[in-house]
Amino acid sequence: MGSGRPRILLTGSTGQVGHELLRALAPLGEVVAPGRAELDMLDAAALRRWVTDLRPAAVVNAAAYTAVDRAESDRETCRRVNAEAPGVLAEAAARVGAVMVHYSTDYVFDGSSSRPYVESDPTGPLNVYGATKLEGERAVAAAGGTSLVLRTSWVYGARGTNFLRTMLRLLREREAVSVVDDQIGAPTWSRDIAEATAAILGPALLRRSAGIEATGEASGVYHLAAAGETSWHGFASAIAGSLGAGRIARVVPIPTVEHPTPARRPMRSVLDSSLIRERFGVSLGAWREGLTRVIADLESAGAGVGEA
Repeated sequence: MGSGRPRILLTGSTGQVGHELLRALAPLGEVVAPGRAELDMLDAAALRRWVTDLRPAAVVNAAAYTAVDRAESDRETCRRVNAEAPGVLAEAAARVGAVMVHYSTDYVFDGSSSRPYVESDPTGPLNVYGATKLEGERAVAAAGGTSLVLRTSWVYGARGTNFLRTMLRLLREREAVSVVDDQIGAPTWSRDIAEATAAILGPALLRRSAGIEATGEASGVYHLAAAGETSWHGFASAIAGSLGAGRIARVVPIPTVEHPTPARRPMRSVLDSSLIRERFGVSLGAWREGLTRVIADLESAGAGVGEA
């Protein structure tokens, strides 16, 4: 702790984005990433204590309740993790002068827009998960410190439970896989999100180390998603195309009505990420580029893309 490097408190380090943040944030300072056994996101007093005792330069909250369908019947736990905990962390961060980074979702929108959503568009979540994430955004803003809320979409990665890993398994196991083709969004690789976060946070930490306190001028909500758009069927087809030779299941398009789920999803939740590019000079590549890179990463690691 005596290295003089800025401390970064990272929550949710075992998740898709959190795991990538461990590596991406390491060059910026001393990353302290308590596991679930050390820090319970449902324990507000523990959250405050970690921030107060550590006095980090930044708090990066990658912890979230992301089981969208289960949230419909587990509303209270979802709300405590997605809404209450971010507010507690943001208030504690504000008290110690730390920058707060929090992640949100395209599911805060109802999906009725014919164009990509910008940050100022009206929200209207269709499910408990989206509603609690929106409540979390507002709690972070209400804390009054320097905070960045990064809304992203259709997050996937090489680890954890996500669409990519599910498809890699099913495409090898089945003759055919049915995937909805009328929900539109932008699949976004967790590593891209983490690296963009580091690119934004790095200059803020440098200013702080030079004795220049953050003013909060850049605080706000920003969209951070891969460029382009596709359907879940289009994403699945692209994954299938990456598997090369061998028996691969047919990817069959179906409408949402043929795949009912407990939680309603927005039909079109594409995010316009122009603002974050203008403000911080950060932008993500096309969603297909991210997919190509994660598949290459899996293959170079020897995982075997059909065995992820």
